[in-house]
Amino acid sequence: MILLTGFEPFGGETVNPSWEAAQQAAAILADEGEAVIAVRLPCVFGASIDVLADAVRAHQPQLVLCVGQAGGRSEVSLERIAINVDDARIPDNAGNQPVDDAVRAGGPAAYFSTLPLKRSLQALVEARLPAAVSQTAGTYVCNHVFYGLMDLLAHGDGAPRGGFIHVPFSTEQAQAHGASGMPIGEMARALVVIARTSADAGADLRIAAGAEH
Repeated sequence: MILLTGFEPFGGETVNPSWEAAQQAAAILADEGEAVIAVRLPCVFGASIDVLADAVRAHQPQLVLCVGQAGGRSEVSLERIAINVDDARIPDNAGNQPVDDAVRAGGPAAYFSTLPLKRSLQALVEARLPAAVSQTAGTYVCNHVFYGLMDLLAHGDGAPRGGFIHVPFSTEQAQAHGASGMPIGEMARALVVIARTSADAGADLRIAAGAEH
């Protein structure tokens, strides 16, 4: 079973491409015969992890891909690390705005993704889909969910592999904001490539995909 999650709209947007792409990717994988489910998460600190945890416990997936929007980025971002910090520049959809709080009090400072990030990056490049390994998932609800997922998995509550993927603005959002964007169909294709690659239990590649700053 593969679990894909995306978020409801936030920050004044009327759509969130992470959810649209997650649904489309789930439909493609289902047509290929995969057992897959897509779940929409609220863009709310705390509640988002609760919904995710319920889905993981209910479906017992072997792979979890959580997806969020990173408006302004120009490619699909394979997130490497989740940090134990909530520091919200804007309120979430319930009006919460934590500053310098822990995602989980007493939890580890950080968790690394257990997805094969470099193999996924190579597969995306070969599929001519713009992608990069990202060293930060921010400190908003996306990182909150990423940390919550990895904390769940670290305690044996769910899938052996999981991680977080950021997608850019949709093409329509990009035009409205004068920023980079990507068609939602391409985002969905990228998620399918990542899911297929991650379903293979092989070791990750050792190729350079770091950052200078």
